[in-house]
Amino acid sequence: MPNYYFKEIWTPLKWVQIRFFRDDDDRVWIKLGSRRRQLLSRQENKTETEA
Repeated sequence: MPNYYFKEIWTPLKWVQIRFFRDDDDRVWIKLGSRRRQLLSRQENKTETEA
């Protein structure tokens, strides 16, 4: 499993043990209570335009 560097995103949900994190690839992860972090969304950067 690869190593990630996480930065916590502050939300009021932190008070009820729901935390959001952003990794070094700009993906969003969620942590519920004492469970493991889970990937919340995958954002694919498609910048190709069709002519």
